[in-house]
Amino acid sequence: MSGRFSLYRFSSPAAFYPLAGTIGKVSTLIAVVLLAIGLYMSFFVAPTDYKQGEGYRIIFIHVPSAWMSMFIYLVMAFWAGIGLVFNTRLSSMMAQALAPTGAIMTFIALWTGAFWGKPMWGTWWVWDARLTSELILFFLYIGFIALQGAIDDTRRADRAGAVLLLVGVVNIPIIYFSVKWWNTLHQGATVSVTQGSSMSTIMLQAMLIMTFAFWAYTIAVAMFRVRSIILEREKDTRWVSELPEVRR
Repeated sequence: MSGRFSLYRFSSPAAFYPLAGTIGKVSTLIAVVLLAIGLYMSFFVAPTDYKQGEGYRIIFIHVPSAWMSMFIYLVMAFWAGIGLVFNTRLSSMMAQALAPTGAIMTFIALWTGAFWGKPMWGTWWVWDARLTSELILFFLYIGFIALQGAIDDTRRADRAGAVLLLVGVVNIPIIYFSVKWWNTLHQGATVSVTQGSSMSTIMLQAMLIMTFAFWAYTIAVAMFRVRSIILEREKDTRWVSELPEVRR
């Protein structure tokens, strides 16, 4: 019973604000450590690919960012759904806080994919099913951010953004399964839950460490950003006016 009570207590922006600060600091430390280890393994420990040479190393940035671009959108849609059903203020704030990072991850995935595709395919861009659906995901992120900024009424903006997120969820399985559903230039999954990995152990370890680093970075940035959103939305409340950082 006490666990449930604690969970509901942290659904309040006032209670979550200090917790978000703690989570953000811890996640930042984890992200820095994992990123340092992951980059070292990616560029100095992982062996050269016998087909793609040294150019393949861009996958240690490309693949984790692509995974995160989809995962962040799903988390945003989850928070948006919670906000619509239970009318919780913090849920909408969390979705808003995650959006810029999701857009950045998608942008990184698209650009690193282009740099990878040029030597492998001979072109920077093709209207491949996976590339096109990933580009649509980027537009969904930008659309959500623009929609939030275009509507002055916070509640209306949250509802409109939530609807956009929930409708856009259909694009995620299209991105993931596009290489199976259509004949595309993009290679199939190198790492699969059901079929394992076709990568060497060191390559896979470097890939997973970079993924966890991106994950920790996303959590850290989202926590710091949601604190700013909370302060902005709750600026007229008494508890915000009593915060030391606000009183200064």
